[in-house]
Amino acid sequence: MSRHVENISLPADLSAFDEIIDARSPGEFAEDRISGAVNLPVLNDAERSEVGTIHKQVSAFDARKIGAALVSRNIAHHLETHLANKPKDYRALVYCWRGGQRSGSLATVMNDVGWDVSLISGGYKAYRSLVVEVIETRAPALKLVVLNGYTGAGKTLLLAELDRIGEQVIDLEGMANHKGSVFGGDPHAPQPAQKQFESLLYEKLKQIDLDRPVYIEAESAKIGRLNLPNPIWKKLKSSPVIEVDSPVEARARYLAGDYGEWVGNLDRVHETIDRLSGFHSKATLARWKTMTEAGEWHPFVTELLTEHYDNRYTVDGSGNYPVPSATVPLSSHDPDSIAAAAKEISKLGPPLLL
Repeated sequence: MSRHVENISLPADLSAFDEIIDARSPGEFAEDRISGAVNLPVLNDAERSEVGTIHKQVSAFDARKIGAALVSRNIAHHLETHLANKPKDYRALVYCWRGGQRSGSLATVMNDVGWDVSLISGGYKAYRSLVVEVIETRAPALKLVVLNGYTGAGKTLLLAELDRIGEQVIDLEGMANHKGSVFGGDPHAPQPAQKQFESLLYEKLKQIDLDRPVYIEAESAKIGRLNLPNPIWKKLKSSPVIEVDSPVEARARYLAGDYGEWVGNLDRVHETIDRLSGFHSKATLARWKTMTEAGEWHPFVTELLTEHYDNRYTVDGSGNYPVPSATVPLSSHDPDSIAAAAKEISKLGPPLLL
């Protein structure tokens, strides 16, 4: 006799389950999902659309009948592939959009096999509400220390080092998969969807000790095409600032290497240069293209910094952020210099929050 499939609220600790299964379509899964979930869709995107169309244009009965056949085939496929070698004591947590028919169908079959299966009550919709709630409640309570500085100052390197030495860090650009500038997108990997970006923030905020400093980089309200959630943006703008002061030569040398993934794609580089047409003359854009074609990356980056970025970015309190409360010099981006600067920042941070 099969056990009853238990409906549970989303637990804070998911470690009791061997696997979290998202039964929604691949398109829904790609937009956002619970961290660590695997996608075992009971209807793919085309099938979900087909069933929905039949429901609207024919009848609910016909939609359920056709949907049941599709769901059965897909569940059979999962049993023969992903689930084929799962042991008897395998525990799974399953969800779909609202915790209804899709996840219920998969969970019922798995339960009948003999596995211990639970359903998330309210499904992804309940999870999404929790993400929004945690961001709205925990973001204002963060003890943020903001690292500000001109483009290429090494703020991301410093965050990584601060994390390595045990400080709390939120790497917004890492979560957004974007370096925050017009050349900041990864040519080989897209940014996450907005909801997935917010889920990554939620996972980080859950882990934060609200009694300790949290180091974060100054950002604009958008990172690439992603929006910072308003509670994070408001907290950023009202938090104390440490300026990272790095000379243009060091910044250009660092960026020429850090953006190396662009070097082999001149078409993309030139397309991005063209996006600056509203800020610079045709002659300047043509010169920059000629420099990149000749492989003169360091001179190109230097000009891009001095003639574009530095003229549009402020660290003196006249922009979105307060006047820096402290300044840490960074003359070079080598590991020893980064380590020394991060150590200095970790000393400066706590007093700024008093």
